[in-house]
Amino acid sequence: MKLFDRVIKRLVTRGQLSIYYHDGRKITVGTPEPGFPSLALKFHDARVPFDIIKDPRLGMAEAFIDGRVSIEGGGIMELISLIRMNNAWETGKSISDLGSVKRGFKTIRRKLWAANHRARSKANVAHHYDLSGALYALFLDRDRQYSCAYFPDAGNETGISLEQAQEDKKAHIAAKLHLKPGMKVLDIGCGWGGMALYLHRTCGVDVTGITLSEEQLKVARQRAADAGVADHVRFELIDYRDIAGPFDRIVSVGMFEHVGTKDYRTFYNKCRDLLTPEGVMLIHTIGRVDGPGITDAFTQKYIFPGGYIPALSEMIQGSEGTRLMVTDVEVLRIHYGLTIREWYKRTLAHKADIVALYDERFFRLWTFYLAGAATVFEHGGMVNYQVQYARDRRSLPITRDYMLEAESALRGR
Repeated sequence: MKLFDRVIKRLVTRGQLSIYYHDGRKITVGTPEPGFPSLALKFHDARVPFDIIKDPRLGMAEAFIDGRVSIEGGGIMELISLIRMNNAWETGKSISDLGSVKRGFKTIRRKLWAANHRARSKANVAHHYDLSGALYALFLDRDRQYSCAYFPDAGNETGISLEQAQEDKKAHIAAKLHLKPGMKVLDIGCGWGGMALYLHRTCGVDVTGITLSEEQLKVARQRAADAGVADHVRFELIDYRDIAGPFDRIVSVGMFEHVGTKDYRTFYNKCRDLLTPEGVMLIHTIGRVDGPGITDAFTQKYIFPGGYIPALSEMIQGSEGTRLMVTDVEVLRIHYGLTIREWYKRTLAHKADIVALYDERFFRLWTFYLAGAATVFEHGGMVNYQVQYARDRRSLPITRDYMLEAESALRGR
């Protein structure tokens, strides 16, 4: 416990955190400060501090999920926010470096998670995306956009809804695709079909969406049928490596995190082969700011097995030599934090429904996941990258004006 005392004193200096140990001992660290939470953390058994020191994120997660710790003065969002606010990426501090004794295994773990072979790709996708559709309906927007929305200001002071922010995200992406009516578009990792349906409705293109989630496929196909556009918006259960082209455009939102670094070259080569000579591709993905890393143990075990967040350098290196030209890169820094906080609010509001679907333990797991995800975009080393590629340097206008014009027109529809 003395080791835990030393670690927590280094982690929290602004704001205040009181720790109540299982044996009745109490320590308080930090100093109250406006804008920083003041919380109490209670350990209900003697193993909790040791588990957290051994692996901070997984140890804390499992203790919280199992009800072995409780929080007073706020919830899990406030607790993780307090820790990350004190150790923001800009300060050069690292939470894991202060506590983990597992750093020697990082290289081995990273190699094990680098590949995402066909045999396990579908199982990995099913682990997360084949959860009950009722769960996603409770916390996502009406279109079930399970990716970063697009907000007009960092604090969302205009108060726009999650629904509007997701519509604006689709317009932002569509504008970068430089679409023309009648084009054929491939949506790799199409989710529940929202992007594909939007592109057809607003831009008059034909879209083929592909997924490895059977649950998402059912919903997407039903949506296309209900809208009367199944002859223009098609959905298939197929691996990207097995789809046949050609396509004028490729869009991929939130799927690149599941490709695996060993398959980046395979992915880019396949996409180039699928594109027409004048083809354009837009990849929207979560990304690392600090360069290559590893997937933390909590995310690997409970949320996205086989998933890996790429560094921009890894994306670019993966595409080099494939004769795909990088034509535009944008970094969305704050938007995903705002998005996930909206998901978190809706999750809390629907606690009874989620507990009825699963149980209390799942609810705690889900809130821990969302809290950690929101705060890593607000204070940690994660952002969103939008990277545009073209086969021919002359396929797109040579300034970005066309994006702004198209986005403005799309938002007016």
